[in-house]
Amino acid sequence: MNIEWSSQEDGHHSTFIIHYSLFIIYNSWPARNLHPNSLLMTSSIRLTQFSHGAGCGCKIAPAVLDTILKSDQPVALFPQLLVGNASKDDAAAYDLGNDQVLISTTDFFMPIVDDAFAFGKIAGANAISDVYAMGGQPILAIAILGWPVDKLPAELAQQVIEGARAICAEAGIPLAGGHSIDSPEPIFGLSVNGLVHKQQLKQNNTAQEGDLLLLTKPLGVGILSTAQKKEMLSEDDQQILLQQLMQLNKAGAALGKVDGVHAMTDVTGFGLLGHLLEVAEGSGLSAELYYSKVPIIDAAKTYLAQRIVPDATYRNWNSYSSKTGFGAGVNVMEAFNILPDPQTNGGLLIAVAPDALAQVQNILRENGLENFTTPIGKMISKTEKTITVVV
Repeated sequence: MNIEWSSQEDGHHSTFIIHYSLFIIYNSWPARNLHPNSLLMTSSIRLTQFSHGAGCGCKIAPAVLDTILKSDQPVALFPQLLVGNASKDDAAAYDLGNDQVLISTTDFFMPIVDDAFAFGKIAGANAISDVYAMGGQPILAIAILGWPVDKLPAELAQQVIEGARAICAEAGIPLAGGHSIDSPEPIFGLSVNGLVHKQQLKQNNTAQEGDLLLLTKPLGVGILSTAQKKEMLSEDDQQILLQQLMQLNKAGAALGKVDGVHAMTDVTGFGLLGHLLEVAEGSGLSAELYYSKVPIIDAAKTYLAQRIVPDATYRNWNSYSSKTGFGAGVNVMEAFNILPDPQTNGGLLIAVAPDALAQVQNILRENGLENFTTPIGKMISKTEKTITVVV
């Protein structure tokens, strides 16, 4: 079989044409999103068809997770452990002394996209973002790979690893090793370590009354990824999905240096509603959410009108509904599907003091996040409902 490979760069796109003796395959995409070697392998294999879940939508439902994590054993005391499992934070934090804190996290899931290289980049970005969410700088990653070797070729797994290498390079860290197993479904992620100065460590349970809330990415990734799994996602919307899924939350490292940022977390599988609930409950407060200010991917509403909703949305809502209230004028049916929508590598949820808002907004602009500088809510004193959604 004769193959001819050519590449043309136009600044944003690369076109690869492969000539076979009997037919021609043609495809085009943003060069930063997919690896050229993945064309042959993904032309007939769709990774999302080999998994029952997708991305952070694979997370175990919060109510079930609470049961799993329950323990009757006495809590061991480790004075150097600054953040552990008790606060449901993004990562563990361990005091190394000399004002240095080690941030350690792991995150992995099943394919949220069909392309193997893109899957590796997305899973890697999602794991690395946990370090940024705590105000830290990532320094090292190792890979976690589960692969159904009897169903999918090893060459595809190699492309997943290549994608992870690419996103690690973008973050300025090595992919230094890892571990693999033969599993019924494809699974990939990273274990990531980072460092932060002790006074700059950000947690999800330290918000203060009066703090304003910011979110650095729009919601709707769960809806778009479900549309893709159903083969209903348009090519344009696929590029919107890929671009957001691969975007590192690098601004978190700079936000860690702002004293007025009292709390920070990233929005992932539990949706904005679930992660805001963790911030509010952990801080002993409630939150008011301005629904009209919450950023939402425009296309998500189009697919929502076609009743394309991830199963995880319902699991999330069942866990949070009793703690959520709605004010007059809110489109409750839409909000019910958007706010618990499971995000993969979602944006940073930031609780910032009003007098530090301008400083945070400047950092967001410097990181290309000028569209996410408007507060979407605020932290308030404890009320009957932990979260109240208003217009």
